[in-house]
Amino acid sequence: MAPFIKLFKDISYQDLSKVGGKNASLGEMYNQLNPEGIKVPDGYATTSDAYWHFLEHNNLKEQLKTILGRLDTEQFKNLSEVGKQARELILSVDFPEEIRQQIEEGYTYLQSEYGDKISLAVRSSATAEDLPTASFAGQLETYLNVSGLNNLYKACHHSYASLFTDRAIKYRVDNNFEHMQVALSVGVQVMVRSDKACSGVMFTLDPDTGFEKVIVISGSWGLGENIVQGAVNTDEFVVFEPMLGNAKQPIISRKLGSKAKTMVYAEKQEGELQNPTDAILNIDTPPEKQEVFVLQDEEVVQLAKWGKRIEEHYKQAMDIEWAKDGESGELFIVQARPETVQSQHKDQAFFTEYTLKDEGTILTSGIGLSNRIVSGVARILHSPKEIDKLQEGEVLVTRKTDPDWDPILKKAVAIVTEQGGRTSHAAIVAREVGAVAVLGTNDATKKIQDGQQVTVSTAGGETGYVYEGELEWEETKTDMSKLEKPDTKAMLILGDPEQAFKYSFLPNDGVGLMRMEFIINNAIQIHPMALKRFEKVEDQEAREKIEQLTHHYANKENYFVDKLAEATAVVAAAFYPKDVIVRMSDFKSNEYANLIGGRKFEPEESNPMIGLRGASRYYHPLYQEGFELECRAMKKVRDEIGLTNIKLMIPFCRTVDEGKKVIDLMANYGLKRGDNGLEVYVMVEIPSNALLAEQFAEIFDGFSIGSNDLTQLTLGADRDSGLLSDIFSPFDEAVQQLIVMTLEKAKKTGTKVGLCGQAPSDYPEYAAFLVEHGIDSISFNPDAFFRGLNNMLQAEKERNTAPSKV
Repeated sequence: MAPFIKLFKDISYQDLSKVGGKNASLGEMYNQLNPEGIKVPDGYATTSDAYWHFLEHNNLKEQLKTILGRLDTEQFKNLSEVGKQARELILSVDFPEEIRQQIEEGYTYLQSEYGDKISLAVRSSATAEDLPTASFAGQLETYLNVSGLNNLYKACHHSYASLFTDRAIKYRVDNNFEHMQVALSVGVQVMVRSDKACSGVMFTLDPDTGFEKVIVISGSWGLGENIVQGAVNTDEFVVFEPMLGNAKQPIISRKLGSKAKTMVYAEKQEGELQNPTDAILNIDTPPEKQEVFVLQDEEVVQLAKWGKRIEEHYKQAMDIEWAKDGESGELFIVQARPETVQSQHKDQAFFTEYTLKDEGTILTSGIGLSNRIVSGVARILHSPKEIDKLQEGEVLVTRKTDPDWDPILKKAVAIVTEQGGRTSHAAIVAREVGAVAVLGTNDATKKIQDGQQVTVSTAGGETGYVYEGELEWEETKTDMSKLEKPDTKAMLILGDPEQAFKYSFLPNDGVGLMRMEFIINNAIQIHPMALKRFEKVEDQEAREKIEQLTHHYANKENYFVDKLAEATAVVAAAFYPKDVIVRMSDFKSNEYANLIGGRKFEPEESNPMIGLRGASRYYHPLYQEGFELECRAMKKVRDEIGLTNIKLMIPFCRTVDEGKKVIDLMANYGLKRGDNGLEVYVMVEIPSNALLAEQFAEIFDGFSIGSNDLTQLTLGADRDSGLLSDIFSPFDEAVQQLIVMTLEKAKKTGTKVGLCGQAPSDYPEYAAFLVEHGIDSISFNPDAFFRGLNNMLQAEKERNTAPSKV
């Protein structure tokens, strides 16, 4: 007789057909990676032979075939009825004694190793499960805190029945698996006491874009089922994989989730439970714990190192579950499966851009998945039993999308939920079926009306929006495999870190201009001096907003430094090892004043455009301490996170002496030019920069031409004045002479020169002018990148055969 159980120590990935993907992976890691220090809880698995014997012993095969044969595979209208009948049939019969006996043998073994009072996790694993083409994510049941032999039998029995949950039945139909050719193996694993600590999910790539250089870790307090079910908004950490072991601190992003629920063990009950799920409770998380990250930085890094090693072992991107034991304080890996979405659905040869033509009224927003725009009728559902109400192509709106909703998801053009994060199993399945999703909105069922026409956009980065009405949008698809690369570097202008991973797939040479103002305005919101001198902020509303935003920080300055460092690090990581040139803040005084708490620290200027701005501001007593915070953030990115591809750029530097002052001040703040390869550029946007380019080249490593300000200050014409639009022209001869002068002088001094602006993408002849005079790089906004690239290619082809048109 074939064995009905196998101990983890006797299981490898070669046993997938016997114990399913989940258990084969656990055995593989227990044997191969446990010795390396990657902790995997011990256990055993029932085999597929046990499952087939169970069916044959009870004469269930033909009965199940008959039940499943009645399934409506077109509309699935009787799915609930068919599933219920199949499960009830399995639960109505007894386990054969020979299977019970071997389950007991495994249980006795675990007791001998880990004590009589062990608590177990019982996980269902299909033999067709966790293959690169199908995740089976959340399709089968898991039972936690199972104690006592009789409760273990019951959990195993219910696991067999879970092979016929409604969602699992439909999943097999959708993925062309024959019902009676898929067996079930039950994994019995020693429980990690994460009910007293935390647990979560880890992807060894970015699950939304497929960007491979990061490890994304999410977590919540208590047992992990809340994350699987999408019942909580999790904490999230992003680790830059190339810096693991090579930098002091490789975490490039931290986001605090609300973590409103905590799943814990129920109080110990004597005897047999009516249902295996009675062993756990879901309680409200105390407010003070909601405000604390579930993991310390060193724990995040440890998990990321484990994730990287697991990925190396399996030679593919992985979707991993982890847990922390609240009694021992140890971290464990409790599951690992191949990542199934990016491996199947991502065609990196094509880059598709979605752009809303007009933005309407925003109804709600949340975590956006899939980088697309769709429109449809909103259908508010409260239970998966309401499947008939949702029509093909409608927008599903609900409180949460746990795995029970999976049979519905293929009908929905978009999914909008109030709970759930981007690493929940519901999110995985949403990606897998190709649905746009906006998760964790908190208020979708209140703000959206049933039957209302809506537009759902996740094209703007990590945040997704639901708009009122049917809006118009554009779709632009580019085959990047057919694109040539010009000799002149084609770089990007970026402000929004949420877009960085997506845009890293463009055929680019890095980022020629990263605007720090976007981060300060959106991620930080507070004037840096209001953090340095909080006691001087008199406006009560501003004080309350600052307290609210910084309440996680004992030192308010660190809020600014950390937020700026992390946002910058995300962009630097996305394009690593290519150059990312970060321009230090270039707000005007009226713009700084609009930041929270800013009015107290800003002067009233009649012409802020040429007032206290750029380099002059950095060493001025009104802002010097604010500039120190900017420098601290950049030093953290370079020296602690290890992203030395960051170069810094000084805007609006009026004189050479002013440049020297700023360079010296940066050195005082730990950013010494040349140290750790640091290069500092200067913007060429004032005629003095071009006229004295050789002298500026002595103190700066590179130039970046800011054509808008250079045109404005050369012609004395307000660039924002519609009255002067005929005069304000990038083709003006005086402006072009200054650009040519800069390029010629830069060649003499060996200084690199780039240009950031719209003109080279809008006007092919302008790109030709720059290429003809030997510009090193041109940077474009992402929406103009392909147009600019083509203009550069055409200009290079014509350079030696025709004169410039300018």
